[in-house]
Amino acid sequence: MKISTKGRYGLEAIVDLAVHGTEGCVSIKSIAERCQVSEAYVLQIFLELRRAGIIDSIRGAQGGYILAKDPSQITVNMVLSALEGKLAPVACLTDNEESYCERNHRCGTRGFWADIMNIVISVTDSITIADLMKCYCRTIATEAVPDYFI
Repeated sequence: MKISTKGRYGLEAIVDLAVHGTEGCVSIKSIAERCQVSEAYVLQIFLELRRAGIIDSIRGAQGGYILAKDPSQITVNMVLSALEGKLAPVACLTDNEESYCERNHRCGTRGFWADIMNIVISVTDSITIADLMKCYCRTIATEAVPDYFI
């Protein structure tokens, strides 16, 4: 299983929105600049996240985007699933008819892949955007302190 740029950038943009959206709406332009991703790509990602009910958009001069829920109520799994689909390491676990495998009934490894998927889901369900905000703030705090060596 490989998380695409959409999933990685989407998660980064949601954390940015959560950190900078504590006082109101945040513009796509400011998120794109901080994340160093094109505005068009962030907009495409945010349209999917809005459809999934993770973020809301506000129109108008002071508009932008806000989280639809408290950051502690949004899990990494919610974001990645909205952007990537089911977090399955192999296609036969996606419940997609196109991924049907004729070897399903005799596959000795399908259970192993299902276990891997369940572990990934368990971990991504246990980490919230609030947790990632804390990591982000610690990272920014350590970057802001200059290191002087003599």
